[in-house]
Amino acid sequence: MSGLEWEKRYLHWLCRNPQIGAVTIRRLGEVFGSYENVYYNIEESRLRQVKGIRRAQVEALLGWKEHFAQEEERYRELEEKKIRFVTPLDSDYPEKLRQIDDYPMGLFVRGQLPPAKRPAVAVVGARGSSVYGEQLAEKFAEILASEEVSVISGLAAGIDAAAHRGALRADKPSYAVLGCGVNICYPSQNFPLYEAMTDCGGILSEFPPDTAPKAQHFPMRNRIISGLSDLVLVVEAKKKSGSLITAGLALDQGREVFAIPGRVTDPLSEGCNRLIQEGAHMAISPSDILECLGLKCQKEFKIREKELNGLAKSEKLLYSFLDFKPKHLDEIAEKSGLSLSECMGILLELELGGYVYRSANHYYGKKI
Repeated sequence: MSGLEWEKRYLHWLCRNPQIGAVTIRRLGEVFGSYENVYYNIEESRLRQVKGIRRAQVEALLGWKEHFAQEEERYRELEEKKIRFVTPLDSDYPEKLRQIDDYPMGLFVRGQLPPAKRPAVAVVGARGSSVYGEQLAEKFAEILASEEVSVISGLAAGIDAAAHRGALRADKPSYAVLGCGVNICYPSQNFPLYEAMTDCGGILSEFPPDTAPKAQHFPMRNRIISGLSDLVLVVEAKKKSGSLITAGLALDQGREVFAIPGRVTDPLSEGCNRLIQEGAHMAISPSDILECLGLKCQKEFKIREKELNGLAKSEKLLYSFLDFKPKHLDEIAEKSGLSLSECMGILLELELGGYVYRSANHYYGKKI
């Protein structure tokens, strides 16, 4: 076994300790000279030389030596589970991550890592997103992916999932960074996406397999999402949201931040509008992002109503009462002067034709 492989095993042993973070692990390697030396020479006086280490961490490390055999067995099991352990010691460790101060000392990977030479964009936003926001995220991601841009997100419900769907719809890979182990799909409703991305893209996590999703994991995960990316696009975000944390981390890491503007009265747009007010780039088309990356958009994209040629007069009339934000059937019928049954029949035809979408409880909106 090569020296590198041995060193990775000791690094894996350290990464499995839940009390020790990435920065402390890196400093341990610097003080002891190698991660193998940490194991063989671990003692309180040496540990005290590590900058910023806490007493609880010292105690956790002193008791961790006895866990090495168990963790080595888990390391050997990774290959059987089709999980790779990628570290800064490896040549394929993402160079973009090396640029951030607190880069992860180990990544558990199912599938592939984002290609090093390909530009990457993180698409993030609200979990409780609107259908309109999900349409935007999906369309932006589809066009970015079709231009050979890696799409990265967190596999969360809402905007994240829509971004992954968009990249996959373009038959291009998409990459998710999780706040749990890579063998856990969270939320479970995104399992079809999770499976598709192991075949076309990758699932990444700093947390060991079988680690359950916890609230404190997600800010840590967000720094990796932004760190893997050249820029971050925020599609929808409330005033206080994890997406704004990701945007802040991106700025700290020297990444560009884009946000899609929205109505000033819409709570889901408040975070994006505030980002733009504070200096983030406004994104109204994927070409805005591609231009920032030094790429040319081959497919023009603008938010506009679909061509209505070929629609019946009643279909055009009803379509004119709709908006990108869905309206309830009762409101549509009242404004159009048509009966509920007439509206439902016309809306069904428009839905089948790809002009409108239907959300829950008889809400309808224009389709992008």
